[in-house]
Amino acid sequence: MDNAVRVLSTLALKGAVHNLAGHYEASGGVRIDADFAPTLALLDRLRGGEGADVVILTREGLDDMAREGRVVADSCVDLARSYVGLAVKAGFAHPDIATEPALRAALLAARSVAYSRIGASGILFAQLIERLGIASEINASACIIPSGFTAERLITGEADLAVQQISELKQVGGIEVIGPIPRELQTPAVFSAGRVAASGKVAQADRLLRFLASREVAPVLRESGLEP
Repeated sequence: MDNAVRVLSTLALKGAVHNLAGHYEASGGVRIDADFAPTLALLDRLRGGEGADVVILTREGLDDMAREGRVVADSCVDLARSYVGLAVKAGFAHPDIATEPALRAALLAARSVAYSRIGASGILFAQLIERLGIASEINASACIIPSGFTAERLITGEADLAVQQISELKQVGGIEVIGPIPRELQTPAVFSAGRVAASGKVAQADRLLRFLASREVAPVLRESGLEP
């Protein structure tokens, strides 16, 4: 494990980090030892003393870690924006979600909607259905998961629609992403990375941060459903 950089990353970057890890090591970088969880869970783990060299969190979460002295503020870099979207099981009809009324109708027509309890997308969705005045109807049959990938509930048949960051939806096979929730109804999440203050691998962590923020990484981010 001495030749690896330990990375704790939000689930939204899981696909991108996995796709980049081999390329990074082949180009002369050290091995990336990555673990993935929702930002709120990672914040708890970091505050509990779990060790890492680099963390990838929402910008708000990273700023909190920097203020607490757990992440080196000068090392922090923004990596990508991410929008919340909806998905259906592969082969199923794609409902119209292009406008607020259409989205409202699509959500109400679904037998069950899967969303996450603690992820950034789940927090946004819970606020959105309150704003649309349909929270009680949706939550009466919703499949609310504590963490993980909501689109897996499409495969098991527990839900007709899955809500999550598009980059997270795309990590589940056998589903189709309909598209983003109308942009005017959401604020994109910004995911950022920084070096853990207690890391003993300063040079290796800083090199990885430079790589993650570089232009050569941008196509991989786009392919995974993120906007560099």
